[in-house]
Amino acid sequence: MEMLSYLIPISLTLGAVGLVAFLYTVRSGQYDDPEGDSRRILSDEFDDHPKP
Repeated sequence: MEMLSYLIPISLTLGAVGLVAFLYTVRSGQYDDPEGDSRRILSDEFDDHPKP
């Protein structure tokens, strides 16, 4: 039972860190267009014109 006094705060802290990291990625816009990149990879539209 004594070990639970260590494990519960550690698990709550790790859960809070994970939640903060997820909220940061949502607010920074990393999930705005999840299907756009997959469509651009398969598209041949930009293959003929290399970037300068």
